[in-house]
Amino acid sequence: MNARIAPPAPAAVDPIALVTSARRVIGIEAEAIRLLEPRIDGDFVAACQLILKCEGRVVCSGMGKSGHIARKIAATLASTGTPAFFVHPGEASHGDLGMIQPQDIVIAISYSGETDELLFILPVLKRQGIPLIAMTGNVRSSLGREADLNLDVSIPVEACPLGLAPTASTTAALVVGDALAVALLEARGFTSDDFARSHPAGSLGRRLLLHIADIMHKDDAVPRVPPGASVTQALMEMTHKQLGMTAVVDDAGHLLGVFTDGDLRRALDDHAVDLRNATVAELMTRGPKTIGADKLAIEAAQLMEKHQIHALLVIDESHKVVGALNIHDLLRARVV
Repeated sequence: MNARIAPPAPAAVDPIALVTSARRVIGIEAEAIRLLEPRIDGDFVAACQLILKCEGRVVCSGMGKSGHIARKIAATLASTGTPAFFVHPGEASHGDLGMIQPQDIVIAISYSGETDELLFILPVLKRQGIPLIAMTGNVRSSLGREADLNLDVSIPVEACPLGLAPTASTTAALVVGDALAVALLEARGFTSDDFARSHPAGSLGRRLLLHIADIMHKDDAVPRVPPGASVTQALMEMTHKQLGMTAVVDDAGHLLGVFTDGDLRRALDDHAVDLRNATVAELMTRGPKTIGADKLAIEAAQLMEKHQIHALLVIDESHKVVGALNIHDLLRARVV
């Protein structure tokens, strides 16, 4: 076989030429995106309204590079409150068309609007009365004419110097897909909690779903001593509970202050302090930073970072201590 997989690399590569080429591509694609903005008009609104009324799912489809964009748009829609999935148009004509139901909507992406695999399944979609939203670079194309709505993603020129590889055209389609997803997200009142529920295994889900109550130490695991406790007693409580601090509470469990490793070091540096006879109430920090059990774990991380502390006490509405946590608890929960 004489076919070459790839041309050989040149002996010398001009760094300036590489930078110039990359910047040219970015400029061309940025201009393609800029030209999209005035086209967000009545057809875009009608497409959003059609999708919002949809009782089924949004089925995205496309061939080649447009197929990759369609798959990404489907994933973005699905994660932002619009049920969606991708169907390969070639596979659709060999059985996968059964995945598309009459209550669904199809978004078909083809820059030329003449992709055979998409045109081949159009009669079946029409027969079922399935609404069709096209994304094409030519509204007069076969796909553009047959669609119920056509979103114009035309571009002046591809970033590929040969004019062959889809570059600016796929970027334009992707941006319009993102615009659809975000407009629908806002129209539905989709929240960060909704987003987290569709991303439970990722860092986003942990940040948005995990609450203080889920990871805090509670009951007997919370370090606490009365205000009359000695420094030795406070240190033993801190050592036993291993959080680097202890709450100082009254008989009813209300927070009076916190005694930390830092308070101990400051007391050691103060020659006026008699550590043998001092009570923890004399050395504690009054008005410590606290958090509620219903707050998000990420809020505890932000509070610790802002005030340069490594542990927090958790209190309820009556200012009673109900829990405690430190930076290691957040690390174990992979919040930070």
